[in-house]
Amino acid sequence: MIRRFGDTPVAGARYQHRPGVYAILPREGLVLLTFQSGTQPELQLPGGGIDPGESPIQALHREVYEETGWRITAPRRIGAFRRYAYMPEYGLHAEKLCAIYLARPVAQLGPPVEDDHLAMWSRPDEAVRELGNPGDRHFMGRFVIGV
Repeated sequence: MIRRFGDTPVAGARYQHRPGVYAILPREGLVLLTFQSGTQPELQLPGGGIDPGESPIQALHREVYEETGWRITAPRRIGAFRRYAYMPEYGLHAEKLCAIYLARPVAQLGPPVEDDHLAMWSRPDEAVRELGNPGDRHFMGRFVIGV
């Protein structure tokens, strides 16, 4: 069973299944995060939805690059969680299945490709408090204590 974080599903709402991949990216005592300044501004683990025909690892590389401008290596899946959310940018309710990976950021290729994202470095203990959703905070907390 996959643990659920966040809001309870809205009664009567139709939820679209949306698998996604997200990464904890440590480097030199800090972690690379993304600040999304769009419709619901928040600090997030870099990542996002898996496109049709894309493997989870391909999606992880693409999403991290789009949201941070960094290339990553050595991704390793460390867990998953489920959350229900309204996604205003798509106009839909989503049942998000979020696979979490640990990977290493190895080269900054440029700024984020997505206009409403800003790459940010944070101390892991600060990220535990500042990340916008409870699933991200949970996995960052596990990373901080070395679980």
